[in-house]
Amino acid sequence: MQRREVLKTVAGAVVVAMASSAMAATATQEHEHHHDHGNGTADGKSYANLIDSSSDCLKTGEACVAHCLVLLGEGDKEMAACAQSVSELLASCGALMKLASQGSKFTPAMARVVADVCASCETECRKHENKHEQCKACADSCAACLKECKALAA
Repeated sequence: MQRREVLKTVAGAVVVAMASSAMAATATQEHEHHHDHGNGTADGKSYANLIDSSSDCLKTGEACVAHCLVLLGEGDKEMAACAQSVSELLASCGALMKLASQGSKFTPAMARVVADVCASCETECRKHENKHEQCKACADSCAACLKECKALAA
């Protein structure tokens, strides 16, 4: 008798597993994907270049501000303005990248603000580009992001 009970239990478990699998497959098939995946907006505008350029500003900006902090710690007060401008860049480009990734209607307005921040940061970083490769990389990223921001505003 024990063998029959074990077989009934196993058979019941198999039936439940098969039913669960079938329900999961049906649920997956019924889910339609009509939403955007972060490359643009519902009206078809693509923010991919803006996302890439603001992301690059974040990457190079983080390296630049880290370098500035080391130099400030060593007493190089000349880097204070650079660190401040890069800090502003990081905050604004982070916001722009998030808005653009979500296809937000506020992306063009934020891009106009970020254009000003990028121009300011590029100017400050260019003062140190011959001495510090991190500043040059940040300035170059700022220039590229500024170009994308202006393209969106046009």
